[in-house]
Amino acid sequence: MSESEYAFSLTTFSPSGKLVQIEHALNAVGAGKTALGIKAVNGVVVATEKKLPTILIDEDSFQKIANISDNIGAVYAGMGPDFRVLTRKGRKQAQQYFRTYKDPIPVAQQVRETASVMQEFTQSGGVRPFGVSLLMAGYDDEGPQLYQIDPSGSYWAWKASAIGKNMINAKTFLEKRYNPDIELEDAIHTAILTLKEGFEGQMTEYNIEIGIVAADRKFRVLTPAEVKDYLGEVE
Repeated sequence: MSESEYAFSLTTFSPSGKLVQIEHALNAVGAGKTALGIKAVNGVVVATEKKLPTILIDEDSFQKIANISDNIGAVYAGMGPDFRVLTRKGRKQAQQYFRTYKDPIPVAQQVRETASVMQEFTQSGGVRPFGVSLLMAGYDDEGPQLYQIDPSGSYWAWKASAIGKNMINAKTFLEKRYNPDIELEDAIHTAILTLKEGFEGQMTEYNIEIGIVAADRKFRVLTPAEVKDYLGEVE
């Protein structure tokens, strides 16, 4: 049997050891808008393109970066509805941990819980893999952390990473610009410059989105006014 004959089965390995539906899910991620994250010594920044298909959509109703808990946030590339489901599940897990231990959930544990949900959807009948990759940023007792989670349920800690349509060029740019001693302010500038590398058209405060978490352990999405200031600084 050829590889293509296994393409419609999630739970059956092809002769070469692949789960073809996961590869298709990664293609959905690769077609998504570029998103990236950079870990600094005093925080983490995530940034993404936020282009709308038409100017008639209210941009305030569309977000690509979301809080999971007070100290953790995530950005995605791929299918927005799948991200919404994972965000809801992640928030529920974070609240269950807080209710039990009266402490914010550690970043690594939140990542592991979310990755476990995504992995379950590669091993069950009647479902499909999530068509998103996530970059999860947080700050806890271990300091600032950045993780990438893929549709297979695999996850890694990164110093800087990119996902989505322009991820290869973005990673190449980050490899040249990344410095282990980078401060959060410089990381924000680097994130904007990285997005600009493959950006089509004029970049404004309304078609990109930036989220940060610093030593105060509060993840937040920057306002358009703040993004506009940073855009002015890098020009």
